[in-house]
Amino acid sequence: MLNLSIKETARMVELRQKFEKGLETSLEEFKELRDLEFKDHMLAINFRLPKNEKYYYASHCHEFTQNLYKKADEKLKKRIIEQGITFNPHSINIGYNQYCEDYKRFNSKEELLGFVVGFNNACDLD
Repeated sequence: MLNLSIKETARMVELRQKFEKGLETSLEEFKELRDLEFKDHMLAINFRLPKNEKYYYASHCHEFTQNLYKKADEKLKKRIIEQGITFNPHSINIGYNQYCEDYKRFNSKEELLGFVVGFNNACDLD
């Protein structure tokens, strides 16, 4: 499973703690935190996101992974932890690339992104 570098992860943790404690922060630090979070979310997405909505969809894909883990049975939870989830142009896979086990297949990336957003919205209703 891919991860940010240790330096980037440490900086992201530092900035999150600063925001959670309510310490004074600059706009540049806020943008840096959002960019680091976006970069972290994009590690599991193997296609280009629409330019104007890339942060929106990247965060939804990350949220989808968390929601799926919460709703999954023990066997699926174990596979998600071990192999991770990746988003490819026509599939969501359990594993690190498009050749791993399909969780769900789609006709287009727009259909995939619509499914992800809809799944997250349905989970929010619970």
